[in-house]
Amino acid sequence: MLLKIWKTRSCAGISGKSQLLFALVFTTRYLDLFTAFISFYNTSMKLIYIACAYATVHLIYMKFKATYDGNHDTFRVEFLVVPVGGLSFLVNHDFSPLEILWTFSIYLESVAILPQLFMISKTGEAETITTHYLFFLGLYRALYLINWIWRYYFEGFFDLIAVVAGVVQTILYCDFFYLYVTKVLKGKKLSLPA
Repeated sequence: MLLKIWKTRSCAGISGKSQLLFALVFTTRYLDLFTAFISFYNTSMKLIYIACAYATVHLIYMKFKATYDGNHDTFRVEFLVVPVGGLSFLVNHDFSPLEILWTFSIYLESVAILPQLFMISKTGEAETITTHYLFFLGLYRALYLINWIWRYYFEGFFDLIAVVAGVVQTILYCDFFYLYVTKVLKGKKLSLPA
């Protein structure tokens, strides 16, 4: 997504609100960078995720602000952030600041794409590159479901919070997956029925 914005010098059709939510997701999830070192690779990937998220937000709201479609990016994110924040206080693995923030990030990631999907529903269409981006975001989460099944059967590990959030996120993508397969993969532009 970052490369697409940079190459086209435009963020048209991209929800800045979804990108802000993803930046918040990665920031709250990877605060353990300050408390624990796992490996150089792990640390590098966390920093890359955070940097890319904030670079995308910068391009949308600063560098290419003139191409940002704020008139269609009108989803009220407080209806996501406030309930997710409350839920992360109520349902978590351990009532500690880092654990609550990690849980917040898991819950928020499951719904962070809603502003983008809402924007597509308002405009009625999306560019092909944007639809590919959304498809692969959804596929990433669907593959996580397979990972959780694998880990449960072979390691005995089960994280109810991550599994429920992943299922919710995958369900949110189902309608989009259908449109992607029936239109974009057949070479047509994604446009919603009027």
